Amino acid sequence: MLVKWIRCSVVDRRGFERGQRKWAGILGEPGFLGQSGGWSRGRPEVAHVFAFWENRVFYDSFMARGHDRLAASQSGTYKDMRVKLFEYRFDVKTGFEPDFTDADVVRVAHSRVYEDRVDHFALMQQKVWNPAMAGSPGMLRGVFGEAPGHEFLVLSMWQSSAERGKYRPEGLARLSARAETERDVEALTGDVVQLEPSWTV
Repeated sequence: MLVKWIRCSVVDRRGFERGQRKWAGILGEPGFLGQSGGWSRGRPEVAHVFAFWENRVFYDSFMARGHDRLAASQSGTYKDMRVKLFEYRFDVKTGFEPDFTDADVVRVAHSRVYEDRVDHFALMQQKVWNPAMAGSPGMLRGVFGEAPGHEFLVLSMWQSSAERGKYRPEGLARLSARAETERDVEALTGDVVQLEPSWTV
């Protein structure tokens, strides 16, 4: 599975949202599995969109054919768009499906990992972070993906921000020490995204 993460700064919120709803036209594209997104909790002008495809072949085919027509309706409504593609590595919790209907919030963590620590980082995600997240109230499902250049994405879906609040600092510091995160990770960015149901395809 291919995970696409788009992040941009929106300059025309109403126009952007109107255009985002037009992405419903992607339904029925071969290999398309689902898409949704929303607004950053910390920076209200930042929008995130997450899309899932069966594989790179289907995705490339769509990009060559139908993408530009759908994207045209959002032209001029945003700036600083960043797009990253990640290959699925494993589930966070179990049985990941790109289904957003029961989730309110998506947590996104993007790491650039030192080259000689990649295997350790992935192992710690499985042995330390996944069990902790899976046991957190309100955590529904998630996915761990990898991109070229030792970049990783952890995308987790949560029932509500209140529940996500229970997965917090003192526990995180302990888990981070156990996983030796500082030795593995060169750079880490993250965000909490309030999902917009009208963006879900």
